[in-house]
Amino acid sequence: MTLESSGPDAPHGGNAPLATLDAAALARLRELDPDGRHGVLTRVLAAFETSLARMLVQLRAELDAGDPGVVAGVAHTLKSSSASVGALALAASCAAVERRLRSGAPGDLHADVERLVSDGEAALRAVGAMLRP
Repeated sequence: MTLESSGPDAPHGGNAPLATLDAAALARLRELDPDGRHGVLTRVLAAFETSLARMLVQLRAELDAGDPGVVAGVAHTLKSSSASVGALALAASCAAVERRLRSGAPGDLHADVERLVSDGEAALRAVGAMLRP
């Protein structure tokens, strides 16, 4: 299976453009399995998709519960995995939210969670488009 990143205006069932995954990050993953025989890219993307979907459920629960420690933990967990698959907007949001929460800086936890959920949903759409074109 050949996986290509989607263009910024590719449809995804709504009116908003589809988020894209960073081409350089995808190229690094492809280098691990140059001929694609082992399906490394597909397996990594599928594992990320499963993990992200589970963490989005956890984040949505925090819209009501509002536990900064849980939100910081989820942001920390998602930060590097998002960057490794090229979901750079999500990785940047995770880094910013985690940094703010860990430092104890005042802010709006509800807005932080909404930002992570929104960026996470966009990353899910992008990964899904690559896995199921």
